[in-house]
Amino acid sequence: MKTIKGGQFLIEDVQKENIFITEEFTEEHIMMKEAVIEFIDREVWPLKERFENKDYALTEEIMRKIGDMGFLGISIPEQYGGIGMGFVSTMLVTDYMSAATGSLATAYGAHTGIGTMPIFLYGTEEQKQKYLPSLTTGEKFGAYCLTEPEAGSDANSGKTTAKLSDDGTHYLINGQKMWISNAGFAEIFIVFARIEDDKNITGFIMEFDKENPNGVTLGEEENKLGIHSSSTRQVFFSDTKIPVENMLSERGQGFKIALNSLNVGRIKLAAACLDASRRIITESVKYANERIQFKTPISNFGAIQAKLADMSTKTFASDAGSYRAAKDIQNYIDALKKKGESEEAAKLEAYSEYAIEAAILKVYASETSQFVSDEGIQIFGGMGFSKDTPMESAWRDARITRIYEGTNEINRMLTVGMLLKKAMTGSIDLLTPATEVGNSLMAIPSFDIPDFSELLSEEKEMISKLKKVFLMISGKAVQTYGMELENHQQLVLAAAEVMIEIYMAESAILKAEKVATMTTEKEAEGQIAMAKLCLYQAVNKITEKGKEAIVYFADGDEERMMLMGLKRFTKYTNNPNAIQLRKIIASKVIAENKYCF
Repeated sequence: MKTIKGGQFLIEDVQKENIFITEEFTEEHIMMKEAVIEFIDREVWPLKERFENKDYALTEEIMRKIGDMGFLGISIPEQYGGIGMGFVSTMLVTDYMSAATGSLATAYGAHTGIGTMPIFLYGTEEQKQKYLPSLTTGEKFGAYCLTEPEAGSDANSGKTTAKLSDDGTHYLINGQKMWISNAGFAEIFIVFARIEDDKNITGFIMEFDKENPNGVTLGEEENKLGIHSSSTRQVFFSDTKIPVENMLSERGQGFKIALNSLNVGRIKLAAACLDASRRIITESVKYANERIQFKTPISNFGAIQAKLADMSTKTFASDAGSYRAAKDIQNYIDALKKKGESEEAAKLEAYSEYAIEAAILKVYASETSQFVSDEGIQIFGGMGFSKDTPMESAWRDARITRIYEGTNEINRMLTVGMLLKKAMTGSIDLLTPATEVGNSLMAIPSFDIPDFSELLSEEKEMISKLKKVFLMISGKAVQTYGMELENHQQLVLAAAEVMIEIYMAESAILKAEKVATMTTEKEAEGQIAMAKLCLYQAVNKITEKGKEAIVYFADGDEERMMLMGLKRFTKYTNNPNAIQLRKIIASKVIAENKYCF
């Protein structure tokens, strides 16, 4: 399997052999998946009402059971109490552990991610030996104190202070943190504070004992739109003592720790949206098959079938992209370890390398989760608005996924910003292909009709052309605005939309092609239809956003030339029949009475 580095998908034609799909799970993966599904079906799904009624104790109880099963330490090496599995396994467990309720998904994600990983990735050997074993078993839980009333997306602007004591043995922490997940039952906090007038914040490990609060006061549980049984509180510090040996990494490295923690958090959040979406589709299909109107199940109506098809397609693409990137990250980690790098260093580098893909997936999967739950409510009709059905809580829980781990707007802008940074540092050559695309606009286009007899060959050709759209837009944008590009946020957002749609549509196409190779085209009919529909929808969005961008930064002959290029690059030879594709997809899930891909 060839390693496609972060962002490189935009300038290469990726082949199906170079991506990983869930159909390639090992026996070990399948056993883990079945164990988690069985646990969620037994311990969590039947108790959804308690989760909706702010039963924080239940969340803590379930988290301890997860710890007993070993699933809190999937990615932590055995010497620190974990089971040391690869990144695909980490994503798999996050995927299925997050299926039933956003309350548990948030508690699990916060603990295993930002509550634990900073210690593993940045802690000293002594810190790891002291804290990781209890975090991986669920003896203690972790929380992450970064956000403040005036420091949200601008995380480095926090006002919480850390002052070295006169005797030099500890720091005194003063300040306020808010929206802290797991705060109500956590005993190990990652706290960020500024020492004196440092440019950047510093990270600390703080132990918390409610019997001896050490100047720590917890606010009341927040009244939230969703994730009702996820403990979310403010945390106040008043001369809170943290020993100097509990500084995490070095002074002033807190902002770096925060950013790198978010890289891995974003792709894991994408995974956390997957089985939640699958379950919503399954519940929607079941209801549509049972609900009789006009003397027939509503699943027979084209309007319902269109919804089920679109829900399935976006979920299929989210799955394809998430596990594609997960395997890329795992391969990168393995390669670095073979070269002699430590596991911690290898993981940090890999998470950073694929930060663009992580941001793309966070945006797409979270918006898919919201879309699927919203359409689920619509399929249920009036019953969907009732708390007696799972749709209402699923919709509310999905809403937060577009906000935490960086808002989707921030993540969209990051995708473009990180790509341009890679280009400027020489780690990816965007200039050469962007120049070639620019030159090609002046050339007479070929009127030869390509041979599209191979499965999905036109779709793969379309992906190559869509990449030219991105290169055309980004190249001209950088040429026009240079380092001032970040000040043109709506232009950056349009370019980001093009990039996101390319990655997700390509992932869906390559997965469908690979499934068809592993089975038959007939058996993969649904996957092929979803890949084609996903691309069709991507082309429509890229056409819209591409035009927005071109009209913004070009005029006259240049505008006309680029718009002609956009039309050429988004033109199908054989126009897809979107309605027929939706019928194929819907017929599969309706017949199976569940999401079956």
